Amino acid sequence: MKNKWRILKILVTVILFGFLLSFSLKRFNNAKMENVSINMNQSKTPVYFIDEKDIKDLVKQYNPTRKIGDMKIPELEKKINENPFVDSANVYMNLNGNLNVDIKQRVPVFRLSKNGKDFYVDEKGVEFPISRNFSYPCMLVMGDVDASEYKELGQLVEKIDKDDFSKKYFIGIKKEKGGYNLLTSDGNYKVEIGDLDNIDFKVKGFKTFVEKYLVYQNPNKYKKISVKYNNQIVTTLNPYFKENDSILRNAPKIEIKSEVESHKTEEKKSEPKKETSKPIKVEKKSEPKKTSEKKKETSSKSSSDKKKKAKVVVE
Repeated sequence: MKNKWRILKILVTVILFGFLLSFSLKRFNNAKMENVSINMNQSKTPVYFIDEKDIKDLVKQYNPTRKIGDMKIPELEKKINENPFVDSANVYMNLNGNLNVDIKQRVPVFRLSKNGKDFYVDEKGVEFPISRNFSYPCMLVMGDVDASEYKELGQLVEKIDKDDFSKKYFIGIKKEKGGYNLLTSDGNYKVEIGDLDNIDFKVKGFKTFVEKYLVYQNPNKYKKISVKYNNQIVTTLNPYFKENDSILRNAPKIEIKSEVESHKTEEKKSEPKKETSKPIKVEKKSEPKKTSEKKKETSSKSSSDKKKKAKVVVE
């Protein structure tokens, strides 16, 4: 008999508890949503791609009645995550009826100008569009960059931002003919690094060149400084810099003129022989002319290469 009374008491208690719970839940669901709290998780450098007003408008769209029970939390969370400026979003409701929206925005590592279009790339290598409301200050990258190189480029940009020397000199990156060049703020020259391997070593080589040579010269003297080769730096002079005129007019040009003049004198001497000699003899004598032309081509090519580049070896 006692057991029956205990079972009956338990059943009555469960029924009463269930009734009270359903009543409180119904009352909670019919209650008005008191507050919407939007938390933008910021990085070291704040970003403002998303406006809180836009998120609140989305909340109204997914809960027009403003009742707690009518709030479609999963759908709202999915919609926010579809925003290209959002890295991740979490939406949840407190017991006091406040809606919380935690948003982590994407942070650009660099801005890429590719095929006539500009967009940002974050540390994960994800592309997202330029915002009309906010412009984030970051490194500009130009050229036909493959998506597989985004992460390596991001690492390069981070290294430049963390190093005071690199941050002072490098203001942009450009891909040309399959290789990368660092654009500088000092002078009109660019620093050729080639591929994205051994970046620390290449930047160190450029730093050595600056400290030992460039600080004592006018930076406009150079058109390009290449550090893509192992254990050497190859510089290309700027042909529009006046002080380079004396360098570019040195021995190589004199040698070329003398070779051209000697070749012309040989041709003049051979001309009267053509008139007096028979046609058969002319064919036989045409062989040394071909060799002289080859010498002329090779000599002019070698001299022009000397004019273009001057090498500095850094050990």
